Amino acid sequence: MEKKIALVTGGNRGIGWQTALELSKAGVQVVIGARTEAQGKAAAEKLQAAGAEVEWIRLDVTQEADRVAAREFLTSRFGRLDILVNNAGVAAGDFPPVGPDHTAAEVSMEKLRAVMETNFFSVVALTQTLLPLLKQSKAGRIVNLSSILGSLEQQADKKSPFYMAKSFAYSASKTALNSLTIHLAFDLRRTGIKVNAAHPGWVKTDMGGKDAQMELAEGVKTSVMLALLPDDGPTGGFFHMGQSLPW
Repeated sequence: MEKKIALVTGGNRGIGWQTALELSKAGVQVVIGARTEAQGKAAAEKLQAAGAEVEWIRLDVTQEADRVAAREFLTSRFGRLDILVNNAGVAAGDFPPVGPDHTAAEVSMEKLRAVMETNFFSVVALTQTLLPLLKQSKAGRIVNLSSILGSLEQQADKKSPFYMAKSFAYSASKTALNSLTIHLAFDLRRTGIKVNAAHPGWVKTDMGGKDAQMELAEGVKTSVMLALLPDDGPTGGFFHMGQSLPW
């Protein structure tokens, strides 16, 4: 059988790196995107040492030239794309959220624009750029790495365990990403492409910190599951460990 082809953005570390490893273990040919050559080469070598079949490309998702170059590479190398994992993302200030960087009352417009640029606008732009290749797949999958902090219901409910976890720029970017998931799934409803959002959990990464509850191998289970959905799998949903989450 022909191997599936996956692109994982921000694949040089953390959840992206582990996602690439797990997809490779499942028999997928993986391409990781990294902002710099040094990051990409180091991550690919580490993945290959772990037995992964992986290549790397320089891909700063905020740069149009990099997005176009990614499309050209995938077109010439494979002629299609089966899986797009929109993993690259940033947080506003320290994480978990503490301080004015995270408040709607005080966050700077510079900080807000920077977070939205990476976490939302660039995802829209990259996905649009790669859609022609995804349409060449027999069963395309788009996985948007979201967060429970993007759930309006959980953020508004005073009884929610996430009610006090307020990070305006980050949460707003993930809420917008959830909206993209719904709209894109609708736009592609008559194709074989499925679009879903994943909440990985609080994972021990550079962003999540050492006090996070989940190890990397556990934190990537949701995104890997959504990347490998069968034909009768869901689309237009928001999931964590197989469970639907409230928008």
